[in-house]
Amino acid sequence: MFEGNRVIAHTRSRYPIFQSPMTWIARAPLVSAVAAAGGMGLLESSARDLSMTTREFAAIRKATNQPFGVNLPVRYLQSDPKEERAIIDWLLEQGVHFMTTSAGDPGRYVRVLKDAGVIVYHATANLRGALKAVDAGVDGLIVEGAESAGMRNPDEIHSFALLQAVREKVDVPIVAAGGIVDGRGMAAAFALGAEGVTMGTRFVASVESPVHINYKNAIVDATITGTILTDNPPRARARGLRTPYALAVAEGSRERLPPGAQLEMLYVNGDVENTSGSAGESAGLIHEIKPVRQIIDDTITGFWREIDRLAALRR
Repeated sequence: MFEGNRVIAHTRSRYPIFQSPMTWIARAPLVSAVAAAGGMGLLESSARDLSMTTREFAAIRKATNQPFGVNLPVRYLQSDPKEERAIIDWLLEQGVHFMTTSAGDPGRYVRVLKDAGVIVYHATANLRGALKAVDAGVDGLIVEGAESAGMRNPDEIHSFALLQAVREKVDVPIVAAGGIVDGRGMAAAFALGAEGVTMGTRFVASVESPVHINYKNAIVDATITGTILTDNPPRARARGLRTPYALAVAEGSRERLPPGAQLEMLYVNGDVENTSGSAGESAGLIHEIKPVRQIIDDTITGFWREIDRLAALRR
């Protein structure tokens, strides 16, 4: 079905659809569901906690025999070098064949991972980072446009231009991230040079996502202008749902919540009004909470429908 697709060759998954390794969310229930449905589920490891990694890893392997990967967020892991090395060593002992790196210089990990036979993709939001990662020896790139959820740099550009800029300069496989929730978006990304896609916000609003139903419903209810960027000093910005809290932070009339507070308030207790759950601009394209398998199946069906539509233009 995807003959010659390098992303599938690297991941060994059925489809070139990644689930974003979102903190706290991308753990066993979601990752195993994505893997079982034929996508590439990515376990997050930003908690810098080997006990969490081992627990969630074991739960995924118990739930499915399909391939999945692990993300290594460089900046967060390197703050605790001892735990960082323990997590990497443990993962290599488990025979993990596919990992992604993000939030930092992949050169810190690429050689040790590749020497162990691991395929490594690096997530980047700009051309400079993409070129640096390729020079470091990564096997592929996850190219993330500015419409994505979460922490962003103020000078990032959106996927339409970014994908073309990166593809013009590199030959490695590209997985597009940002603004994709269905087959139409996937087909567009492929037209711009991608061989796979990553979805984050779409999978947050899934049945298997562990977050509170209020958060999922807030994504479904969001309009196409339903997200907002707020400053996150000293330089970063954060994209989340346009809530009363987010508007007050943007106006400077309310202090930003301390790190971690949102997890308990929103993810667990469902307080949408006094938080701003991470969400990409694609929230406005999500109209229903669906099971993961339906999300993936619908995306693949929609992708081939768009490919057939475009191919018909040559007749």
